[in-house]
Amino acid sequence: MIPKETVELITETARIDEVVGDYVSLKKRGANLMGLCPFHNEKTPSFTVSPAKGIYKCFGCGKAGNSVNFIMEQEHVSYPDALRHLARKYNITIEEEQRSVEEIQQESEKEALYVVSQYAQKHFTHNLMETEEGRSIGLSYFKERGFSLPTIEKFQLGFAIDSYEDLLVHAKENGYSIDLLEKCGLIKTRDDGKQFDFFRGRVIFPIHNVTGKVIAFGARTLKSDKKEPKYLNSPETEIYVKSNILYGISFAKRAIISNDNCFLVEGYTDVISLSQTGIENVVASSGTSLTTGQIRLIKRYTQNITILYDGDSAGIKASFRGIDMILEEGMNVRVLLFPDGEDPDSYARNHSTEEVHQFIREHSEDFILFKTKILQQEADQDPVKKAALIRDLIASIALVPDAITRSVYIKECSKLFEIAEQTLINELNKFRRTKSAKESGADLPYTEIPEKKQEVTREEESVNELLPQEKDLVRILLNYGERDLEYEITVTEEEIGPDGKQKIHKEILQTTVAEFIVHQLLSDGLEFEQSEFAAILGDYALALEGGLILKQNHFLQQAEEIGKTAVDLVVTPYSLSAKWRDKHMIFTKLEEEKLSYMVKNAVYSYKLKKVMQFIQNIQKKLKNDITEEEVNQLLEDQMALFEVKKKLSEELGRVIIR
Repeated sequence: MIPKETVELITETARIDEVVGDYVSLKKRGANLMGLCPFHNEKTPSFTVSPAKGIYKCFGCGKAGNSVNFIMEQEHVSYPDALRHLARKYNITIEEEQRSVEEIQQESEKEALYVVSQYAQKHFTHNLMETEEGRSIGLSYFKERGFSLPTIEKFQLGFAIDSYEDLLVHAKENGYSIDLLEKCGLIKTRDDGKQFDFFRGRVIFPIHNVTGKVIAFGARTLKSDKKEPKYLNSPETEIYVKSNILYGISFAKRAIISNDNCFLVEGYTDVISLSQTGIENVVASSGTSLTTGQIRLIKRYTQNITILYDGDSAGIKASFRGIDMILEEGMNVRVLLFPDGEDPDSYARNHSTEEVHQFIREHSEDFILFKTKILQQEADQDPVKKAALIRDLIASIALVPDAITRSVYIKECSKLFEIAEQTLINELNKFRRTKSAKESGADLPYTEIPEKKQEVTREEESVNELLPQEKDLVRILLNYGERDLEYEITVTEEEIGPDGKQKIHKEILQTTVAEFIVHQLLSDGLEFEQSEFAAILGDYALALEGGLILKQNHFLQQAEEIGKTAVDLVVTPYSLSAKWRDKHMIFTKLEEEKLSYMVKNAVYSYKLKKVMQFIQNIQKKLKNDITEEEVNQLLEDQMALFEVKKKLSEELGRVIIR
C-alpha cells in the first residue's frame, strides 16, 4: 500500500504538462496546451492539456483525466503502478513494505516482464564493465566504435558471456523466474528439456520503450563465422511489439520536440554515434520495414521526418513504400544520402558535430524531389518508363492529405517533366478517387442489418431525463462552488397587516454557490440518480458539515470514474477570445457575469423535473388495483405536487438571485 500522504505528494508534484510532454509534442494555445492525441489517430490536434487545472481532455475520443489517469491509460498499468511511475519521475520516495521477488512475480505478467528485463540489462552491463571477458571483448569493441563511457552508460550497453548458462545460473541464484526469462527470449529450452542462454558471446543493445523501461534486446556477434547470424533479437512479448517501437525514442523525444524534426536511421550504432556527436533527435527502425505504428509514434512529437540513408544503400527504392506511409499520415519527409561508403555511424565518427550538422542542412532534400531524381535515372530516355515514373510519383503525391501541399508538388513535377499541370491533376484525382472508394468500402456490396431496438422502460426514461440537469448542477459546483452568492428570500412576520394577513418582507442572504445548491437539494430530500454525480454531491455535503468548501482539485485528482467525470465537466473546447470582444465590440455575457441567474435556473429546473417525475409515478400508481384510501392519499400528494410545480414555474419566470 502507498500511504495517503505520499499519494497526495505525488499528485500535487506531478505537472500534467511535463507528464504528457514525455509522450506528446504540445503547443501553447491560450492558457492551455494542444497536441495530437496519443490515444487515437488524428491529423488535427484535439488533445488539450490544462496546466492550471492539472488535467487533460481529448475532444476527439473523449479520453480525460489527471496525471495518474494519463499514465494508467498510456502505459496500461494499474493505479498504484501509475503512482510509482510518477514517483520515479519526480524522485519521490515511496515508503511501502519491501516487496519480495515472489510478490513481484505474483503481480501482472506485464509488470513481471519489465522486472526480469531490467534485471537482464543490469546483468549484461555488469558483464561488460566488471568481467575480464566483457572488458577485453565487449568493451574493446565499443571503444573501437568510438563510444565513450558516458555514452555506453547512457544507452546501458552490455555483453553476454560466451556461456550456455551464465544468465541462467545468476537469475536462479537471485530468485528470478526462468519461465519469465524464457518468455522474454533470454532463455531457450531444447527438445530434451535442457535450458540455455539465448545470447552468448555478443554485445548487447537494450531496447527501451517511450518512458525508458527496458523491454527487449538486440545482440550483435563479434565472431567472423558467417554461419552465425550477425544480429539476434528478442521475440515479441506483451511489453515488446516491434512494430510500435523505435530504438532510441526514450532518449530522443525531448530533442525531437525542441528541434521539431526526427532523424530516422537504420541501426543501433547509427543512433548511438549521432547522439554522441550531439545530434540527439534520432531514432532507428532497427532493420525492420517502417510501420504505421512507428510513424505515429514519431508524429506525437513532430510533423517532420528526415530519413538518413547509407551512401551505398541498395534499399532506397525498397523503402519508398514506407515513405508513402509517412506522407499518408500528413507528415513532411526529407531525405539525406551520405557519401559513397559512408553511413550515419561512420560519418558521425569521422566528422565534428558542426560538420555533421552542416552536411545534413546542406544535403537533405524534399522526398518527392528526391524520388523524382532516383526514378529519372532508371527511366533515362525511355518514354514508357518515364510515364510509369510519373504515375508512381503522382501516386505518392495523392497520399498527401493537405490540398495546398499537393498543389505545390504538382507544380514542381509539372516543371520537372514539362507536362501540363492539369494533366497531372487529372491523374492525381484518379488515384484519390480510387483511394477514397477503397476506404469507404464503395467497391464492396454491403447490406446493413438494423439492430433490434432495446426497449427502454418508463423508469429508465425518467432517470435519463434527469441526467442533463444533474450534470449541469455538478458542473456548476465544480467550476463555481467557492464563489460568493447573494439570494433573496421572503420572510413571514408575526405582525398582521392592514389586509388582515401576516406581513412579509424580503431579505438578502450571503452564501456560496456550493452551500446554496447543497442546501436547496438536501433540504428537500433530493438525491442524484447518476452514481458519480451523487458521490460528488455527497462529498460537498460532508465537507460543508465540517465548515469546509471543497476545491475543484479535490475531484480532479481522484482516481477512476469520479476524476474522469470531474475533468469532463471542467474542460470546455471553446472560449470567447478577449481580443474578439474588443475588436468586434461583441459583449456576450460570460457565465461568471450571469452566475446568480444560472445557479437559480439550474436548481429550480432540476427541482421542477424531479416534481414532474414524482407526479408521473403517482399517475402510474393510480392505474394499479389499489384501495380507495390509497387513491385518496395519492390524489392528495398529487395536488400538493401540482402546487409545488406551480411555485417552481413562477420562480423560473423571475430572476430573484443577484
